[in-house]
Amino acid sequence: MQLCENLFFQKGFNFLLFTDTGQENRGGAFMAIEKTYEEINARIKKGEAVVVTAEEIIGIVAEKGVEQAAREVDVVTTGTFGTMCSSGVFLNFGHTKPRIKMNRVYLNGVPAYGGIAAVDAYLGATALPESDPENRVYPGRFLYGGGHVIEDLVAGKPVKLEATGYGTDCYPRRRIETWITLADINDAILFNPRNAYQNYSVAVNLSNRTIYTYMGVLKPNLGNASFSTSGQLSPLLNDPYYKTIGVGTRIFLGGGIGYVAWHGTQHNPCVPRGENGVPLTGAGTLALIGDLKQMKPEWLRGTSFIGYGASLAVGVGIPIPILNEEILLYTAVKDEDLYAPIQDYSSDYPNREASNLGRVSYAELRSGKITVMGREVPTTPLSSYQKAREIAEILKGWIKSGSFLLTEPVQPLPSVDSGIVLKGLEEKKNNG
Repeated sequence: MQLCENLFFQKGFNFLLFTDTGQENRGGAFMAIEKTYEEINARIKKGEAVVVTAEEIIGIVAEKGVEQAAREVDVVTTGTFGTMCSSGVFLNFGHTKPRIKMNRVYLNGVPAYGGIAAVDAYLGATALPESDPENRVYPGRFLYGGGHVIEDLVAGKPVKLEATGYGTDCYPRRRIETWITLADINDAILFNPRNAYQNYSVAVNLSNRTIYTYMGVLKPNLGNASFSTSGQLSPLLNDPYYKTIGVGTRIFLGGGIGYVAWHGTQHNPCVPRGENGVPLTGAGTLALIGDLKQMKPEWLRGTSFIGYGASLAVGVGIPIPILNEEILLYTAVKDEDLYAPIQDYSSDYPNREASNLGRVSYAELRSGKITVMGREVPTTPLSSYQKAREIAEILKGWIKSGSFLLTEPVQPLPSVDSGIVLKGLEEKKNNG
């Protein structure tokens, strides 16, 4: 397992050093049950696998206990659906006649980065048309951006492609203007550098004016509290130490099948954690990849945030194989045991200052109100719990039908030692 050795800061950025110490000892009373990916996949192929969602496993554990639940259940499915700015798609348009080396590329007026190869480009979810007034008329509306182009492509709508080149002997064409659909494109690969954040801050506004953020509109004087993450259904909150989620993990992505490509940008496992091992602030992230052509617009939606910008809402679902009791227990985490920090977005967040406004559970957040500085504050979710539930159910159906097999990671994500938590779990079990 990889352990955090040091955390230091340089020029405003976080740099993590990891030391590979090998696989941790899985011995002890708490590790009586051991399964393998091969065994679970064999059960899936035979139609015998027991698959439940991260919601359902909570009741099963309460009724049967950890050990019996771990024996009976093979897979727990998770889900999340919300805006994930660090998303985008690699596109290969195919060669024109005569050929062109695309230097500047626009899709429905939204610029894509063409500095890759002749007819390749990367369209980011937050990209805006050059004609967009942005925040010059404050607060800007940001009605259309890269995320909306991606949704239009997935929906099969025609998209206007405009590209220019400077002309070379092998790529003489200098301009092209045409309409394309997703079916016309050689390759469309969704590649999201940072998705499925493991926990996130609750945003509030302590100032006396309305502010416009990627956490939505925040009313003055603690008028509302905005939160993201699907709590007890969220993938990385059900696998806090990334024991099953790693490079190569097959997942539900945007309505199709995708994979974990790497740890996501800003991935930071070295944060304070609760007694259950779950981070108490933002921690792990995932870089995800998949074929856009098999995805659906229901699970990739362009979004607009007044005063902030455009983005993309992404549906992600990850199966967690129940290899042992420890992993099973992590998946049984409940909203009342998951905590997020409260942060002031009017001053502390933009200025990178620490907020000391306390923590609140996802059960409280989902109740519709929390208490901040002695005041009752209404809550507004940015992620859809209902959609997360649907994703977990869809993934559950895929696995039970035998059409979706689990993949064992080829490399673990950077993590920290779970030995202290594991020791506490073993003691808890031994003490009844």
